Amino acid sequence: MTLSAATILVLSLVAAVVVAVGAWAYSTANRLDRLHVRSDLSWQALDAALARRAVVVRSIAASIPVSEGRSLALLADAAERADRSRREAAENALSAALARLDAGRLRSQLVAELADAEARVLIARRFHNDAVRDTLALRTRRPVRWLHLGGTAPLPTYFEIAERADAVATAGATAVPVPASRTAPVPDRLRTSARVVLLDELGRVLLLRGHDPAAPDNRFWFTVGGAVEPGEDLAVAAVREMAEETGLQIEPDRLCGPIWRRVAVFPFNGEVLHSEELFFTVQVPSFEPGANGFTELERNMNLEHRWFDAEDVATLVRTGEAVFPQDLADLLDEAKQIAAGRREPEMRPIH
Repeated sequence: MTLSAATILVLSLVAAVVVAVGAWAYSTANRLDRLHVRSDLSWQALDAALARRAVVVRSIAASIPVSEGRSLALLADAAERADRSRREAAENALSAALARLDAGRLRSQLVAELADAEARVLIARRFHNDAVRDTLALRTRRPVRWLHLGGTAPLPTYFEIAERADAVATAGATAVPVPASRTAPVPDRLRTSARVVLLDELGRVLLLRGHDPAAPDNRFWFTVGGAVEPGEDLAVAAVREMAEETGLQIEPDRLCGPIWRRVAVFPFNGEVLHSEELFFTVQVPSFEPGANGFTELERNMNLEHRWFDAEDVATLVRTGEAVFPQDLADLLDEAKQIAAGRREPEMRPIH
């Protein structure tokens, strides 16, 4: 049987598509494998850094009064032996005990060793969370899930523990003595926030800038939104916060999302917050935001509004300004496509 030219052309096109999809799938599977190896290795490095901190803590415990030292050593042992699901809580409990420790009573060598150990934990944790973010970003894409390119490997998870200001200062530098003054205790609950990537017709995003009322020098830019009240729907919370912070009132069903999820632990207003942030997006005509709805806390933060395009956001980051979420400049195009209806919202983790 002789095949027609049209049939041969169709078969050739089908074969080309199959080869292209196969090549993409092979390349993506290899990339996923490398990302999983990277996240596994970064966890091993973080685990080693945490173990080194535990060793230093036990040395400190041996140098202070027995009753206090025994308690500190037990916390170090518990943190080191905890399984992955309980490790964050155990390490945060150890951090809380260290926050209450008067470093002025310790030998300078022990203080320096602790500062170095905590700086190494901070750096290792950030490398690990970056590896997890990159792995999840690829692993959760629809084509990857449909073709099961991730195989049976479990999804990696972020590791979130409170970071102290003194640890941040020593990260990547020579260890220096740690002052006795430390941050507040670690958080004991998860705070859920609904946030909005609010875009205008030019594709600019509205950001607010404020400072920590307990640390006026700590200024940062962030998206519209805030804490979800008990029993409140996420979208309802998002439009309520939008109205309070900008004066703009819209219906909850206009929001697209949630599109992203971000988990962070950070000090704010004298306490340490463990925050789960869920992001929506919406596009509206440009307007002049108002401040009449600010809460007392928001007034104490000296909030200001400003519209930014992606390049403006990238410039903020390059000049050392703190912007949250951290990768907003790279994420903005995705939010625009979803807000314009050119892409379906698919919640994924961000950093």
